[in-house]
Amino acid sequence: MALISDTQPWKDLKAHVDDINKTHLRDLLSDDKRCQSMLVDFEDILLDYSRQQAAPETIHKLFQLAEAASLKEKINRMYSGEHINSTENRSVLHVALRASRDAVIQSDGKNVVPEVWNVLDKIQEFSERVRNGSWVGARGKALKDVVAIGIGGSFLGPLFVHTALQTDPEAIESARGRQLRFLANVDPIDVARNITGLNPETTLVVVVSKTFTTAETMLNARTLREWISSALGPSAVAKHMVAVSTNLTLVEKFGIDPNNAFAFWDWVGGRYSVCSAVGVLPLSLQYGFSVIEKFLRGASSIDQHFYSQPFEKNIPVLLGLLSIWNVSFLGYPARAILPYSQALEKFAPHIQQVSMESNGKGVSIDGVPLPFEAGEIDFGEPGTNGQHSFYQLIHQGRVIPCDFIGVVKSQQPVFLKGEVVSNHDELMSNYFAQPDALAYGKTADQLQKENVSPHLIPHKTFSGNRPSLSLLLPSLNAYNIGKLLAIYEHRIAVEGFIWGINSFDQWGVELGKSLATQVRKQLNASRTKGEQVQGFNFSTTTMLTRYLQASSDVPADLPTALPKI
Repeated sequence: MALISDTQPWKDLKAHVDDINKTHLRDLLSDDKRCQSMLVDFEDILLDYSRQQAAPETIHKLFQLAEAASLKEKINRMYSGEHINSTENRSVLHVALRASRDAVIQSDGKNVVPEVWNVLDKIQEFSERVRNGSWVGARGKALKDVVAIGIGGSFLGPLFVHTALQTDPEAIESARGRQLRFLANVDPIDVARNITGLNPETTLVVVVSKTFTTAETMLNARTLREWISSALGPSAVAKHMVAVSTNLTLVEKFGIDPNNAFAFWDWVGGRYSVCSAVGVLPLSLQYGFSVIEKFLRGASSIDQHFYSQPFEKNIPVLLGLLSIWNVSFLGYPARAILPYSQALEKFAPHIQQVSMESNGKGVSIDGVPLPFEAGEIDFGEPGTNGQHSFYQLIHQGRVIPCDFIGVVKSQQPVFLKGEVVSNHDELMSNYFAQPDALAYGKTADQLQKENVSPHLIPHKTFSGNRPSLSLLLPSLNAYNIGKLLAIYEHRIAVEGFIWGINSFDQWGVELGKSLATQVRKQLNASRTKGEQVQGFNFSTTTMLTRYLQASSDVPADLPTALPKI
């Protein structure tokens, strides 16, 4: 297939860049009609992209690019279960994970929705038994503490949702007396931090690994199995550990009852799996299934919006096209995700994985090297923390398009007597001010009129013309958290569809894993047999030798006692 960069709409947009570069955002924002056309409202979520370096003509040309890329056809193919993940020959159906019970979504000629709901029903039944105390541990105590073991998509997505719900009033009430922790890093420090203060008698461990072979996850799982067994005996594992996996043979071999394994499917990519048992099981154990079902319904609402709305009113499509414009045409490779809500502190790290693992590709879906850069460098921090960290660069250094995410109603409102505004209003004052500061900047003339010392004028001048967009959510409850997640998931898919890449594989993570296997064998041979480091380049040999020498006091047979803080 032809590369998208060979099409006429791509070339038209390339030529259009010169026109945009001649126009400052100060001028674009003075056109009220243009600004009005760049507002989209869906279920009280308001998108304002008027501070993008784009004219109405730009948006029209981007829609032409979407047509040239067959965007609507590709969306339809995803929803119909075609194997759009061609390198792995799989459907891409995370939308099925939150579909209504009566929906029909096909994969390989089979409606997958009943299977999804079989697992959801099983999660509801199990989580309610644990929460109401009818499922107890080996010594008859209720299991009030949950440790979810997983990495990558099995960790970042569920952690984002958990962090966002922790301060929601409904979720607080549902989680009273319970705690949920996530163990991801194979670093033993992460183990120590996660088990500190926990009692094995009241702890349930959820091991998340589709194949039950993920190296980091399974080492952590064996470590916590040892923690439980040493305290309660080996037979306690079946009462204190459950699995999210499809490999029932290895689950049983590990010591977990296969009846306590919760399935998911190969048409669910890890970074898109938070709405599967990967996220729904630990989150339901913490907050109750009824709360998490609202999260799923919110995501489903955006799934329907994305599938059915015309591009002019389609939030994920507009966001995706604007990212294409910023990255591939204006030459801005990064994006800052700036939620003005501390509850969303883990949102940017999750989207960082979804985006960069999905679209960090160098070849087209047909294997042709791309003559343009694809993918965005995503990072972010909640406001106003980020303002005191990296906003300096955003205002006066590199141009980095920004996503400002605000919430109308705080989860935890505070209003102090005698203060000019509430705490939330103070936060939101910054949410509204920062996009304008980036767009308008401050000129030398303005500074002169303020009698700023001439030698300081260059340092206090802000060029402005720095693009951003704003999303305003009505509140941050489970339903709206689901909507926010789905908006970004689909936005990233749109980018991949336009660039003509496969956003649903991740071969880039494999090479390092295979090289780590060689290192692991060398470490074992050096520790147990005293073998010299060999088979590596000079640099790696030197570093490995130093590591082994410096840690030679570590015994070959490591103690089974777990670290304690």
